[in-house]
Amino acid sequence: MNTYLLLNSLSGGGAERVAVNLFKALNFKKISLLEKEVKYEIPEEKIEHLSNHTTKTSSIYKTLFIPIYALRLSKKLKAQDIVLSMLERANYVNIIASLLSKHKSIISIHTSQMYGRQRWHPYNFFNKLLYPKANLIITVSKSIKAELEKFYGLPGEKIKVIYNPVYFNEIQEKKEALLNEYEPIFNNPVLITAGRLTRPKGQWYLIRIFKALKEDFPNLKLVILGEGELKGYLVKLSQNLGLKTFVWDEGRLSEDFDLYLLGFQKNPFKFIARSELFVFPSLWEGFGNVIVEAMACGVPVISSDCRSGPREILAPETDFEKQTKEPEFASYGVLMPPFEVKYKEAKEPFEERDLMWVEVIKRFLKDEELRRGYAQRAVERAKEFDIKKILEDWMEVLND
Repeated sequence: MNTYLLLNSLSGGGAERVAVNLFKALNFKKISLLEKEVKYEIPEEKIEHLSNHTTKTSSIYKTLFIPIYALRLSKKLKAQDIVLSMLERANYVNIIASLLSKHKSIISIHTSQMYGRQRWHPYNFFNKLLYPKANLIITVSKSIKAELEKFYGLPGEKIKVIYNPVYFNEIQEKKEALLNEYEPIFNNPVLITAGRLTRPKGQWYLIRIFKALKEDFPNLKLVILGEGELKGYLVKLSQNLGLKTFVWDEGRLSEDFDLYLLGFQKNPFKFIARSELFVFPSLWEGFGNVIVEAMACGVPVISSDCRSGPREILAPETDFEKQTKEPEFASYGVLMPPFEVKYKEAKEPFEERDLMWVEVIKRFLKDEELRRGYAQRAVERAKEFDIKKILEDWMEVLND
C-alpha cells in the first residue's frame, strides 16, 4: 500500500502549505500535481506532474481536462493505495480516478462551499455528484462539515474535522531570520496580512481602512504578502487613494512607501513577527491557517468573522455558527463584522462596518498593553495546532 498527496499545484497558498507540512510529517510516496507550478522546497524525485499546465492556463480548460488528469492518475495506482487530495479540482480528479483504479479516495475540503459563489455554479453540481463517492471527507472546520451536511445532504459519519497543523517550533526559528533589504520598512509600525490576491481575501477593504488610519498614524505601513490576479486592481485602488505603493516585481525598495505588496515569501514569519498587528479581512475562508501562524509568531490578530474558521480559532468556546455584528474581543483575538462580497473603489464612502474596523485597529495601535496581552494568549492557543497534536488524527485516518 502506498499513500499519495494530490493537489492542483504548489504555487503558494494555505492549502498548499498544509500539504507540505503533512508531506514532511507523514510517509507519502509522492505528491501528484495537476499543474507544473512548485514554489515550495520538495525533493524533485517526490513530485510527479499530470500535465504541463500552469496557473496561467485557462481555468475552463483545466476544468474540462479533469477526466484526462483522472485517467493519467488512475494508471499510476493500485486498489490498495490511498490518495489524499486537497482543493476542488484535485478532489474531483481523485474521486473519478478511484472509480477506475479502485484506490481509496480521501478528499480534504479547505474552503466554504456555499459562500462567495452563486448556487448555480457548476462546482456545486460536481460536489453533489462526486463527493458522496469519496471514501472519506476531511474538513478543516466544523462550519464546513455543517455546510456539507446541510447543502449536499452528506452523512455526518462520512465527514471528519481535522484542523490544519502548523510546525510551531519551526515558526519560532524562522521568525528570527534577518529581514535584510526589508528591514527599513519595519523601522515603522506595520500592519500585515497574508494570502492570495484573490476575491475571497478582501484585501481592498484593508487598503481603504489603512488609508483612513494614516491620518492618525502617518508613519504606519501596510504589508501584504501573496500573489494573485487582483494585483492590478489593488495597485490601482491604492494609487487612487493617494498611497505610495511598492510592488514586489517593480521599482526599488525603500521605507518611503506606504503600502508594500511583497508577493509570495517562502518565510512569511520573519515579516509577521515584526509587525504590530496581523489583520485578516477575508470574505470567506475554510480555516485560515495564516491566523494560527501569526499567533505562533506572537502577533495579535484582528480578523473578519467570516465563514468559516476564524471563530473556531479565536473564540473556540462560542457557537461556530455565530457571526458578530460588532467588534468581539474574543479569548485569543478580535472578531470583526465581515465585509460584503463586493469590490470597492477609492471614492466610495465608508460604511459603519468600515469605521468599526478603523476604531478597533486604532485602539490596538495606541495600547501596547492590549497588544501584549493578546500576543501572549495567541501563542498559547497556536500551540494547540502544532503538528504533533494534529498528526495523531491524520495517522488514525490513514491507518484506518
